Parts: sequence; C-alpha cells; structure tokens
Amino acid sequence: MGTTSPELFIDLDRSRSRGLRAQVEDALRSAIRDGRLAPGTRLPSSRALAGDLRVTRGVVVDAYDQLAAEGYVTTLQGSGTVVNEVGAPDGNGAAAPATAPVAPALTHDFRTGLPDLGLFPRAAWARATRAALAAMPDADLGYLHPGGLPRLRASVADYLGRVRGVACRPEQVVVCNGFGHGFSLVVRALVDRGCRDVAVEVPGYDEPRAQIRWAGARAHPVAVDGEGLRVGDLAALPVGAVVVTPAHHSPTGVVLSARRRTELIDWARDGGVVIEDDYDAEYRYDRQPVGALQGVIPDRVVYHGTVSKSLAPGLRLGWLVVPPDLLDAVLTARSATDHMTASIVQATFAEFLERGDLDRHLRRTRRIYRQRRDALVDALALYLPGARVGGVSAGLSAFVTLPPGLDSADVVATARAAGVGVYQIDDDLVPADLRARSLVMGFGTLRPTQIVEGIRRLAAALGSRATVPA
Repeated sequence: MGTTSPELFIDLDRSRSRGLRAQVEDALRSAIRDGRLAPGTRLPSSRALAGDLRVTRGVVVDAYDQLAAEGYVTTLQGSGTVVNEVGAPDGNGAAAPATAPVAPALTHDFRTGLPDLGLFPRAAWARATRAALAAMPDADLGYLHPGGLPRLRASVADYLGRVRGVACRPEQVVVCNGFGHGFSLVVRALVDRGCRDVAVEVPGYDEPRAQIRWAGARAHPVAVDGEGLRVGDLAALPVGAVVVTPAHHSPTGVVLSARRRTELIDWARDGGVVIEDDYDAEYRYDRQPVGALQGVIPDRVVYHGTVSKSLAPGLRLGWLVVPPDLLDAVLTARSATDHMTASIVQATFAEFLERGDLDRHLRRTRRIYRQRRDALVDALALYLPGARVGGVSAGLSAFVTLPPGLDSADVVATARAAGVGVYQIDDDLVPADLRARSLVMGFGTLRPTQIVEGIRRLAAALGSRATVPA
C-alpha cells in the first residue's frame, strides 16, 4: 500500500464462490453500518487498496462506485473517497435515524471539576517539550524506575517544599497518572499491610470510595462541618487511615481549622495514616493557603497532588509523597500495574517547572479565577439575594446554600429547561436535607459576563420563587 494512504482491514475469502468485488462491497458496507468506519473517514485510494488486497484495481473501483450509488460514500475529485453519515439498520433492515434525540444544549454550564482548558499555556508547554526532547538521553525513552524520572522527582520535591511546605527527599516522590491512580497504589499498599478500614469525608466524592472497595477495604464516612473533618468522630472509628482535603474541602470549600489540624496530627501520631489530597491548594484568593499537613508530620502523611486543576486533566500527571516505611509497598504496586508514567510527559513537566512556567501560569490564572468567583458571588447576591456561598475564597467551584423555599432538585430541573446547568451534591451519603438546600456550581470554565448572564437566567426561570431585579 502507498505510504500516504490510510490502512484498512478487509478479509477476503478466495475459496468462496461469491466474487471478490461483492466481498469488498459487503465488508465496507458492514463496517460503515456498524460504525467501525466513522463518517468523514477517508478510504484508501482504489490503487492502494487493490495492491493491499492483491486484486485488480477494477474490483475496488466497481465496489466504490456501488457504495457511492447507495449513498454510503462520496468520491470527490482530488479528495478521494469519504464515508458518509449513514444510520444503522433497525430490526427490519430499515435505516434508523443517524443520531438519537439529544437534550437541549446548555448555554451556561456551571459544571464542576474542570479548569478553563483554553488557558492551558500551549506555547510554554511546547517550548518545554522541545527543550526536554533535546536534552533527554536515549535511556530516558525506555523503561524507567516506577517512581518516575529522577529529574522530575527532584523538581517536584523542590517545588513542594517551596510552595506547600512539604518535607521530603526526591526518592519519596512517586510520579503517577492523576489522583485516582495514585490513590489506588496507596490503598493497595495499606491493605497489604493489614489496613482494611479507611475513613472518608462526607460530603465527598466517589472516586476514593470506589478505590477503597476495589482494594478489598471498607470506607467509613466521617462528617465535615464548618471546621472541616470532625476528628472526634474519626477517633471513634476502627480505621487505620483517613482521606482528607484539608486545604480546601470538596465540595463545601471549608478549610480544616487549626484546632482540627492539631487533633488530626495527634490521631496520626497514635498510629493512623493520613492521605492528604491537596485539592485546590494552588487557588486561594484571599490569602496564602495553609501549609500541607505533610510538612508537620511527614512520617504519617501520604501527600497527593496533581496538575488536573492547575493545568489540564488530559495530562494525566500527579505525584505522591510517601513516608519511607510505606514507599517500597507503593513502588511494588506501581511496578505490578502500569509500571511508569510516560517519560516524555515527565521530562516536559520537569522542564516546565524548572523554567518557572508553572509559577507564571498560576499567577496569571489566579487573577482570572478570582474574577470569576467574584462575579458568581456578586451575581448571586443580585439575582438570588437569599443564596449564600460557603467556604473560603478559593478553588474553581462554589458551595451554594439556596434561599428558603427552594429545593435543589427543582432548581436543577428548572435551570436545565432554561439552558443553565447547575448541580446537586453528587454524594449518596449526604443527608437529604443538606442535598435539598445546596448546589455545587463551577465557575472555572465561564467568563464573568457568562456567569452573570447564567445566574440572571436561572433567577428568571425560577420566577416568583426568586427575587429578580427589573
């Protein structure tokens, strides 16, 4: 096949009485109907496909002509043969609609969990990639130590010590593919050590709980209030570890108070393991965030950070800082699963860190996200004056307590009908009354004008149930 032509798998049976042209037609028609050849796919040229299948070119030309006559493909001069949009057949052989009905599009979506991906520093990342590739020894393109590229482990250790007060050696850093992946390694290591009971925050989110169950352990809920995790409740449970978000709790936005931090440190000194998810620590707008718990009691805390909110979740890049007595078990778990994170991504991020590009990006995006949070708070005060935003000024989402008389399920449905996406707490363990009076609203992906207009539309949709200025 010509080197510039796309490849295509077609299995021909030359022992069958049915002709080769019919077999080519049938194979292509089936692949298009089944969706294996998506609309817009460019097929190989007739000459290239004929050479690959070892048939005459006329066989392929005739097959393409027949499929074009049936509407499966279109042949354009100079552009080749392209697959058309064709519905899958229903049970009676008739073509079904090409697309299923979809819900009305949201014009203003306050979805949580995403940064503004348009702010990703593409030029700086591209420069770092070029520099990293130019400097990488050939060996770094092979299989690495499961803990990660030594250069990146050292860069992350320096960075965390400088900005988060984390105390560690580079050897304690384990590079991983985001929070869920790193947490799965830690839970597996804890279970192997005999720890089968782990406490989790409520409200919280499902990923850590699913990982705990997957590892064969049990998740024990502990309530979060205005001071963060209720450590007194934790102390009453038969657990050996706890997962916390002390810098900025998800979703309520509260910071673990000084008193509770002291209580949690005392609990850990008595033999517990704290898994610190440093969620949203980069984005505190009213003051500097408190330092990481790990810096206070490094031998009892597993620290976890990622670039999913600061840069982009698509990088699939994060890190653990593991106490020495747990490190070998975590590395063994890493080696037994996927072994390593892509070395080019690691080398690029090391370059990005060392050049100061992450610091510059964070300074820029903090200003942007603070403006967006301020716009959300001001718009709620104007259009839904009974609503209250909880937690500290931080992060990419806000925890909103609704005005009296409004139920979150009704608000979500009414908003969606008006093209506005707002969301209930996504946690089945949350008490029904808290869920009913609360919303979680992300503002990271919306510009201030979009935020204000979205809240105005929400209030207008709620009508007499909300106070709407003339």
